[in-house]
Amino acid sequence: MSYSVQLYSLRTHLEADLEGTLARVAEIGYTRVEPYSIVADAGRLRAALQANGLAAPSAHAPLLSEDQEAIFTAAADLGIGTVICPSTPAEQWRQGGGIEAIAESLNAAAQRGAEYGIRVGYHNHWWEFPDVSGRSGMEYLASQLAPEVVLEIDTYWAAVAGIDPIALITSLGDRVRFLHLKDGPITTVNTEQVALGAGQMPVQQILAAADHLEVGVVELDDHDGDMFAAVDESLRYLNRLEQGT
Repeated sequence: MSYSVQLYSLRTHLEADLEGTLARVAEIGYTRVEPYSIVADAGRLRAALQANGLAAPSAHAPLLSEDQEAIFTAAADLGIGTVICPSTPAEQWRQGGGIEAIAESLNAAAQRGAEYGIRVGYHNHWWEFPDVSGRSGMEYLASQLAPEVVLEIDTYWAAVAGIDPIALITSLGDRVRFLHLKDGPITTVNTEQVALGAGQMPVQQILAAADHLEVGVVELDDHDGDMFAAVDESLRYLNRLEQGT
């Protein structure tokens, strides 16, 4: 299994010391990261990744609201294979035609990304799960997406929405190539998120359900404690699961 860490978890550290933060990520044992800002300082990010032997198979970028050419150019320069749209406005999921419009925009972005050798994906929060004719909003979105568009399921936010993440992953099948793995008491309070294995999420079962998973991405949106310690313990927990201990 391949694991990564979403660098948004360490955003305050990155803002203070990008190079030092990535060095510490590598020291913890991560070999992959998922950046969330790739255009503004692509040169420094590329150098820091290379200096620490880190790869970035995926990244978050505002594909549907900012310059796609700049995003895909930076992604190609950084060796990023999949650019994931991190969110869309909640109101779009509640209005008629909103989900179809999101799918249309993602499909168009995927066509543009293909020109750069970049795949496009979408990441959920908790508001993408209205009922649409007996299916969740995310399942309906998937039915409207071009085959090449993938999904990064944030398992924690799905659970917050009242959705069984294991059933969701199973339903979406090979669309699910990335997972955001986080833990906590399953609330919208970001500071209540904790290291993997210390909360209520069935992480082991979630991983077992993701038959087509390429990368499992550790993320804490926030944490009432030492963030480096949390991402460290999360990787240790995942390694223990791999080892069956």
